[in-house]
Order: sequence, then structure tokens, then C-alpha cells
Amino acid sequence: MKSIWKTNYENNEIKIVNTWFNGEFLYVNDILQDKTFGAFSTKLTGHLINQNNERENIKVNLGGFFKVNCQLFINDKKVEAKKVK
Repeated sequence: MKSIWKTNYENNEIKIVNTWFNGEFLYVNDILQDKTFGAFSTKLTGHLINQNNERENIKVNLGGFFKVNCQLFINDKKVEAKKVK
């Protein structure tokens, strides 16, 4: 099973992918920034460059047993990511 969440933040596309057998992935503008293998909960980290040419940190929490939930934070502020698959 595969789940994908996406959002756009200051002209950056953020994509989070969770798979049962291949792990979890964080992409920013189609560039892989982090990959992990977690059973019940996972943390992914990365960064992006905002419109002011400043670096902002990304943190993703994935977790759940029957249903995987995704929480995205940019500079410690929650950002909504929509599940697309």
C-alpha cells in the first residue's frame, strides 16, 4: 500500500510518500531530502528555500497502525498537506 501527501509552500512543492515495504520519503521540488524505514511511526526532516531566499526547516511525522496519518511542520508551524493517494 502507498500513501502520498502534497502541498505547495512559497513556490515549493512538498511531497511525502509512505509505502509498506520501501519506506517513507520526503521530496522538495522532486528532490529526495530524507528516506526512512519505520514500522509504526517515522520522522522525516528536510529544508526549503522560501521567497526571501531564506532556509526553512521541514519536519514530517508519520504514524498509525491501520491508517497512516501525516503531520507536516515548517519552522515548527503546522502546515496542511493533502492526501492525494
